[in-house]
Amino acid sequence: MRALLVVNTTATATTRKTRDVLLRALASDLKVDVAETTHRGHAAELGTQALRDGVDVVVALGGDGTINEVVNGLLVDGPSPHVPALAVVPGGSTNVFSRALGQSRDPVEATADVLDALRRGRSRRISLGRADGRWFTFTAGFGFDADVVKRVERLRGRGRVSTASLYIRAAVTQFSLDRNRWRPPMTIAVPGRQAQSGFFLCIASNTAPWTYLGTRPVNLLPQACFSSGLDVVALRRTGTARMLWHVSRAFRGREPMRHPTVSTRSDVPEVSLRSTRPMAVQVDGDYVGDQETLLLRSVPGALRVVVPGPMP
Repeated sequence: MRALLVVNTTATATTRKTRDVLLRALASDLKVDVAETTHRGHAAELGTQALRDGVDVVVALGGDGTINEVVNGLLVDGPSPHVPALAVVPGGSTNVFSRALGQSRDPVEATADVLDALRRGRSRRISLGRADGRWFTFTAGFGFDADVVKRVERLRGRGRVSTASLYIRAAVTQFSLDRNRWRPPMTIAVPGRQAQSGFFLCIASNTAPWTYLGTRPVNLLPQACFSSGLDVVALRRTGTARMLWHVSRAFRGREPMRHPTVSTRSDVPEVSLRSTRPMAVQVDGDYVGDQETLLLRSVPGALRVVVPGPMP
């Protein structure tokens, strides 16, 4: 079986020692080529090359951003039986996707799980989302949450380390300063439902949890899963006390409270978003730009992934 190991050596928790251990382990069972990313978008280029070369499985060592790029490279022509399977080994700071697949947070243990799954032929096709033309594995957001990601990326560019506390401080700052929260510009349309307006945030989840703060799962939409459509939550103008209440429910794994400020949808095929002014967009935790419209769609059975066992 031919494999390509894609390594992002700049990912938060990825080291050359981890790469070497992983490579030796994979080489015991597979014919492995290894490629290290050198620039943003490189992992996508490598995924596309693996598709063109007829590789059997692509193993991604890195964080959620690396995995997202690989997925977009593999699916450049859309879902197909000829697309290589994807295996992931966590190497980032959060690793939402790998944890959603039921993998260990330790890269060495995760590698052993991947090898065992390959030997047993254990894989599964999962649904993915699309944000306009870009694939996402677990989440996409329009508005406030994407602005938080944008703020964190700016801080990381100045040398700050990605930590849970950095995200919390960025979220608090953004919530205090966000003009969209006071004059919500977003309209949301779901097939078969009347369009609703007056939102400053919309998050679509393809699985649960939505993210993690360290070891703590944040469950905005606990019923979201890889075998259904998208689950969506949106917020209208809200005060600090109400926002903290929503956050506390997310930490407790409970559905957002039913309230006029909240709109939720479960297992929807698509969501159309429109804003009266440009708003930030995030895909799998990466800021991808500001825009005024966004179409989110669910694509069932889009990708075959190597899984260590039954997914949570």
